[in-house]
Order: sequence, then structure tokens, then C-alpha cells
Amino acid sequence: MAKESMKARERKRAAMVARYAEKRARLKEEGDYQALARMPKNSAAIRMHNRCSITGRPKGYMRDFGLSRIQFREMANSGLIPGVKKASW
Repeated sequence: MAKESMKARERKRAAMVARYAEKRARLKEEGDYQALARMPKNSAAIRMHNRCSITGRPKGYMRDFGLSRIQFREMANSGLIPGVKKASW
């Protein structure tokens, strides 16, 4: 499970990305890259890290489900994800 400080950092980044998204898009459209460079680094969407919505685990993330591979497997085995059948795992 991820540390609370790491989860909080990601939430803070997400808020900053949302706050500056419109301004960043406008500056990119205008081609003003000097102004873009002066903006906060964490306001870029590329700095966001995908994390499991349940555990906060950053590795083994499955984008379609928003879960880590471990949580996906546990939920699939217990029948919480419809349409998923156990194959060879």
C-alpha cells in the first residue's frame, strides 16, 4: 500500500493540472514556450502518475480498470468484476 504522503502528493498534482489546463493549452496554441517554461512544473499533465484506486500502488496499473494487477486478480477471483473468467492465473 502506498504511503499517505505519496497519495496526497498525487492529489495535489491532479488539482494543479486541472487548475492550469486551460492556460497551458492556450500558451501551447500560441506557441509561447517561454511562458510555458515559467509555469509550475507540476501543472503539466505528464507529471501525473497512475495509481491503483484502492491501494494506491503505482506499479502494475491496469488503465482500463483503474486497478493494480494484484487488486484486479483478487476482485476477479471473488467475482466482483463481471465478464472476467479465471484462465491460467
